[in-house]
Amino acid sequence: MRLMPVLFVCYVIAYVDRQNVAIAKLQMQKDLPSFDDAVIGFGAGIFFLGYFLLEIPGSILVEKWSARKWICRIMISWGIVAALTAFVSQPWHFYTARFCLGLAEAGFFPGVIVYISHWFPAQDRGKALSIFLIASPFAQVLSPKISGYFLMFGASEKVGDVMVEYPLLMGLEGWQWVYIIWGLPAILMGFLVLKLMPDRPKDAKWLSTEERFALQSAIDQSSGSAAKRKDLSIFKAFRHPRVVLLTAIYFTAVTAAYSIEFFMPTILREWYKLSINEITWLIMLPPLLAVFGQLAVGWSTDRFGHRLWHVIILLTIAAVAFIVTPMTATVTATIAALMVAFCAMKSYLPAFWALPNLFFTSIAAAGSVGLINSVGNLGGFAGPAIFGYVSARTQNLSLALWIVAGFLSVAIALTFLVRHIVILEDKDDATPFVS
Repeated sequence: MRLMPVLFVCYVIAYVDRQNVAIAKLQMQKDLPSFDDAVIGFGAGIFFLGYFLLEIPGSILVEKWSARKWICRIMISWGIVAALTAFVSQPWHFYTARFCLGLAEAGFFPGVIVYISHWFPAQDRGKALSIFLIASPFAQVLSPKISGYFLMFGASEKVGDVMVEYPLLMGLEGWQWVYIIWGLPAILMGFLVLKLMPDRPKDAKWLSTEERFALQSAIDQSSGSAAKRKDLSIFKAFRHPRVVLLTAIYFTAVTAAYSIEFFMPTILREWYKLSINEITWLIMLPPLLAVFGQLAVGWSTDRFGHRLWHVIILLTIAAVAFIVTPMTATVTATIAALMVAFCAMKSYLPAFWALPNLFFTSIAAAGSVGLINSVGNLGGFAGPAIFGYVSARTQNLSLALWIVAGFLSVAIALTFLVRHIVILEDKDDATPFVS
């Protein structure tokens, strides 16, 4: 109750600030004709190149220095850059803003994963991670209608037989306000993080001395109980087969995930010619289902273990749903298929992100989380860029969706390989907890 609400709100804002281009593009392309799907897709993805550069140092700083100070810096800088995106007018402006946004946000997500390991024993991390991770689908439920409201400033749409023109707000278009109104809360939350988030249990003034000792003892005791954790240097951890494979799994899964997240509004508009209002209502449904899916999986993985099986099953469901989506013929069927796919792709995350801290200790675990997230999130560059390119060049969204399913198939195969390695290497009775 002291920490997770703060982290939850921070991640909501982070996710909206990196994803709101999916909504803003519906009007940006009208005002900025050079911003076709290829430009939007490349700009959306270049965020992750900047993100890549500072991700590992950021996660290590959380482990060795201070989570609250580093996360405070991250949020203030990303809030400023996010708001300034409102004033782009050329593709290279957009690319620069998105790249800088990635630099600013780098280290936040892995920093929180490491921070949670400082506060929760291994057997409770799945639930804690699910509370944090549901912020992303929650953001996607919350933001479309708020962003859609501001998007109407300066827009025009046909209501019945009448063309309605909406006025500008303070001389700015609606898509500009989408960036501004979501950038400012990040700056405010940065200062709140500095005030409200102690780095470790020993720093928590709201715990008694006995409570601090008991909590730290439980965390220390769980360090080797769930699996055979390896005390490696950070560079040896980077070369470990488990880290390499987890990185590859996350890359292929993220490639698929961000493809559909950025282009779901476009799919609904192109296939069914829906209005902005209708689209913003419909795209709330998949993440709404994902909120419940992530909570259920967080509970299930802590209760039953078998985290890798959770990943395999959920990614398989997502791949099948993406294959089926182009075969649907109605809005209802399409959104139902997208709901299943989206829920499965979000719900595997609590199981997946519990793994690095089960495999490694301290600095190796922190560095591994940073490496997996930074390299894996390059899929956030590859996915929208590939999807946007295929869409722009072939005018075939179905083909793009099947490519997404192909990436998920690779992720599933790699997860089976990790499971095989775990079974071979871990001979103690904790293996079922992981595999």
